[in-house]
Amino acid sequence: MKQNQNSRRVNQIAREKLASILLFEVADPDLSLVTLTGCEVSVDKSVMRAYVSCEAARYDTVRAALGRAKGRIRSLLGHSLGWRVTPELIFEIDTTADEAERIAIALEEVPPTLGVEKDEFGYPVSDEDDMLDSQDDEAEDL
Repeated sequence: MKQNQNSRRVNQIAREKLASILLFEVADPDLSLVTLTGCEVSVDKSVMRAYVSCEAARYDTVRAALGRAKGRIRSLLGHSLGWRVTPELIFEIDTTADEAERIAIALEEVPPTLGVEKDEFGYPVSDEDDMLDSQDDEAEDL
């Protein structure tokens, strides 16, 4: 979504209010250790998309807990924000941290084939190929 100064400010306010509600007002143990990573509020403030992050093993549990608590969270958010319209909440699991960790692990575990010398076509060059090439060169010279 294209953002300007006003939309960034609205998103920041909504994120702070929602984070406070999730931290202090909601007492669901399934929502412990859940981090609010971002919020996007529509231009007319009728829809708010909230991104939450948690452990990969808890995605389904957290999604279900947010679904159960959505009505109470929306009510508390409406009182807290004081906007004319209370936005409809859409919670999404933010998997960027898990993807970054997966990529970091993949970069640490370099496959052994990357260290093999390759010819101009990308095929591995072996010692046997070098010997055959040198024998072919010698045969051509004769």
